[in-house]
Amino acid sequence: MDASVIAKAANAISDRHRLAILLEIVRKGTCVCADISQLTRLSQPAISHHVKILVDAGVLIYDKTGRTVQLTVNREMMKYLSAFFQGLS
Repeated sequence: MDASVIAKAANAISDRHRLAILLEIVRKGTCVCADISQLTRLSQPAISHHVKILVDAGVLIYDKTGRTVQLTVNREMMKYLSAFFQGLS
């Protein structure tokens, strides 16, 4: 397993706002940024910043259609992280 991939993803979800965003997307299956705004009470620029970190780390998948951005959890990355952490136990 690539330690830099694990470190980047773990760092991305270590922030409480990003963790809340991830958990909301897991709960709903998919989210748009407006959903995240209501959840976190963050400004749109702050949401964009947090989403970018999660996408760049491979935790979320960003799909833009027109002006709408759909966010989903990258299940492959979650499996990768799960396998890593299970290997530690």
